[in-house]
Amino acid sequence: MSMEVTAWTSLHHAMNARDERPLSRATLQRIAQFARPHRTLIIRFLLLSVVTAALTVAAPVLAGRVVDAIVDGTDSNVVIRLAVLIALIALAEAGLGLVTRFLSASIGEGLILQLRTAVFDHVQRMPVAFFTRTRTGALVSRLNNDVIGAQRAFSGTLSSVVGNAVTLTLTLAVMLTFSWQITLLALVLLPVFVIPARRMGSRLAQLQREAAEHNAAMSTRMTERFSAPGATLVKLYGRPAEESAEFAARARRVRDIGVRAAMLQWVFITALTVVGSLALALVYGLGGFYALRGSLDAGTVVALALLLSRLYAPLTSLASARVEVMSALVSFERVFEILDLKPLILDRSDARPLPDGPVAVEFDGVRFGYPSADKVSLASLEDVAKLDSRGGEEVLHGVSFRAEAGQMVALVGSSGAGKSTIAQLVPRLYDVEDGAVKLADVDVRELSAESIRSALGVVTQDGHLFHESIRANLAFARPDATEDEMWDVLRRARLDALIRSLPDGLDTIVGERGYRLSGGERQRLTIARLLLARPRVVILDEATAHLDSTSEAAVQDALAEALTGRTSVVIAHRLSTIRAADQILVVEDGRIVERGRHSDLLAVGGRYQELYRTQFDQEQPTGQEQPTGREQQPVQEQRVAI
Repeated sequence: MSMEVTAWTSLHHAMNARDERPLSRATLQRIAQFARPHRTLIIRFLLLSVVTAALTVAAPVLAGRVVDAIVDGTDSNVVIRLAVLIALIALAEAGLGLVTRFLSASIGEGLILQLRTAVFDHVQRMPVAFFTRTRTGALVSRLNNDVIGAQRAFSGTLSSVVGNAVTLTLTLAVMLTFSWQITLLALVLLPVFVIPARRMGSRLAQLQREAAEHNAAMSTRMTERFSAPGATLVKLYGRPAEESAEFAARARRVRDIGVRAAMLQWVFITALTVVGSLALALVYGLGGFYALRGSLDAGTVVALALLLSRLYAPLTSLASARVEVMSALVSFERVFEILDLKPLILDRSDARPLPDGPVAVEFDGVRFGYPSADKVSLASLEDVAKLDSRGGEEVLHGVSFRAEAGQMVALVGSSGAGKSTIAQLVPRLYDVEDGAVKLADVDVRELSAESIRSALGVVTQDGHLFHESIRANLAFARPDATEDEMWDVLRRARLDALIRSLPDGLDTIVGERGYRLSGGERQRLTIARLLLARPRVVILDEATAHLDSTSEAAVQDALAEALTGRTSVVIAHRLSTIRAADQILVVEDGRIVERGRHSDLLAVGGRYQELYRTQFDQEQPTGQEQPTGREQQPVQEQRVAI
């Protein structure tokens, strides 16, 4: 290894060093658990690293003997044998290097697979509240950057420490055997090599962090501005000149940091290369002096010079070994932070499947409050210094109702009254604090999550779609569905004609969040997905809230198909949906204040009639006669407050 490469290695260790932290026995034990499946590969890897390190030291020693043989005029066969042996060692080093690299890659990639799947599986079990608070980018970073940082502990740091320790021990032993005076003088130059590396590395690391912050800000800005809704907002309200100027300012700062960092690196490498050259000059000068006096052989001087380059690299690497280990531990701890977040919703050990047949939905004295941030999230995932401990305030107060199998229950009320909260409790996105939510007369907490998912279908107002094909978005509900079944549900959702007209048909990519489709088309596609799932209970959370009248008419037809013969809980938006309900629940401040059928609630003259009149007044032309409190047949398609 040349002195320049050694200098780069030293600088790399210093730049990537994090603040040292106390070793945690619990963290080490958990790391050992993850490493246990790879222990056979790790042992082989360490043994080969030791052998490779020994061969690294053997080559310079043999090179010195070649020089001695030439100087002494030894039989040429001896020189040839030594040269062949050096060649064999080089081949052995290359072969062992390939095998070691294969083992290192197998261990590292296997650990990445293990950690990523563990984190991914764990995150999937987290409650919805976790995702509403967490920055997606921060969570993805744990699955990428921190997992890879943890992987380096095995594929890089472990082999580096073992290999360098063996190389350093053997190199020092051989050099001291050859000449303890020259060896000690060479070690005197070590502080000149290591100290600047740590200081310069710290400064370069600071510049790298600053550049990373600017790059992250630019990336966030681009992500927000280049998404479909973000680009639309910029087109409507943005100031292109100011946006461009701010982006360019950050980009110029990153450029300036890059130039400065490159110059610092070059000055550092040049200086340390000079130091390395001085060390070699010392070896050749002092060694040559001893050789001319007969105290050393010429071959020994050459061997010392070659061994010198193998001395500085492991010394500087081991000087930073603790910092490297701590850096890896930080990555492990950041991964373990995610794994230590306990999901609030878990299946019981004796969880049972939902009984076959029709399903009734019942709320029995339900009281509920959303969990506080400290129960479902991490400060580092929210980019805050301390999590908000507020929360837990009760938002539902003794809610009770029952939707018999095949019935439709509609929820209406003011914004924030608790309607969506009720809808989220049915599929057990949250657990109630008191009372019970029941499906087929069984508390959902006693049911397996899989049986709840298979029995329920949900359509929300934003109808989320993945950036995949129409086929893939449909198959998400039922992977084993045939193409004929897909076309059937598209027909029932009044969407088959549109899909057939597309050049790629079912293989058409819908775009991020389905933005290549209109709002009505997206909703009908989500309804088709629901129909393909064949749920026994349907939940509609303001499924037509943001649609125009034409799109809503098509979606309502599809919804009528989806609701037929199924138990349904509908957060009401249109009067046509309300009039079809077997029971309407008026929700205010987390309580059911009225219940009954449409005509009965209008006749009572309470909150429902007030909501109805408010919406009706807003949509009736001026001068048109107002409906009476006992109107039995209100005009179709009038709105109800949501």
